[in-house]
Amino acid sequence: MTHEQDCELPIGPPAGSSHSSLRLWRTLPVPDPRPCALPVMHSLMGGGLLCAVSGLVLLIVATATDFWMQYRYSGNLSHQGLWRYCVGGKCHVHTITIAFWDATRAFMLLSILSCFAGIILGLTTFSSSARLTRTRMAGITLLIAGLLALLGLSIYTGVTVNVFAKRYEDWRFSWSYILGWVGVILTISAGVFHIFAFSKDSSVDSSAVASS
Repeated sequence: MTHEQDCELPIGPPAGSSHSSLRLWRTLPVPDPRPCALPVMHSLMGGGLLCAVSGLVLLIVATATDFWMQYRYSGNLSHQGLWRYCVGGKCHVHTITIAFWDATRAFMLLSILSCFAGIILGLTTFSSSARLTRTRMAGITLLIAGLLALLGLSIYTGVTVNVFAKRYEDWRFSWSYILGWVGVILTISAGVFHIFAFSKDSSVDSSAVASS
C-alpha cells in the first residue's frame, strides 16, 4: 500500500451500508490528519532551508567581493565593491564616506544577519514543540532579510545609474552585484516556503482540533 493510500481519510461510510453500520461508523474516531501532512510540511521547510543557505552564501560573497561594478578609469580597466576599489590590478579601501555606500553596506550586513537568524529558526522547527511559532518566525525573518538586501541593491543601482554611469566610460554591473540579486530571490523564496509550511501546518492543526 502506498503512502498516499495510507493517508487517505474517510469522508463517509461505504456505499450500501446498513443502518447499524452507519451508526457504528459514526462512533468511530476521526483519523488524525497531521501525520499525513508532515511530509509536505517537511518538504516545504527543507526547500526553504536550502534556498536560505544558498541565499546566505551568495549574500556574503556579494557583500565581501569587489566586483559590483566594472569601468574604465584613465584607460585602465577598474572595478569596485562596497569596501574597496581596484585600479590597474591594485586595490584600495574606500576612504571617502558616501551615504549611499554606507546605506548599502548596512542593509547588506543586516540582511546577512537576518538570514542567518532565519536559518537557525528554521532548523529548530524540526525538533521544537513550538513548531508553528518558529516556522512563522523563520519565514518572516527570511522575508525581512530578502527585503533588506533588496533595499541595499536598489540604492546602489539607483546611484550607480544616475551618478557613476555619467562619470565613467564603458561601465557595467559585475558578478558580485548579480550574485546579490540572486541571493535576494533565494532568500525571499525561502521565506515564502516557510510561510506556506506554516499555513499548511496551522490548517491541519485546526482541522485536527475541530474533528477531536
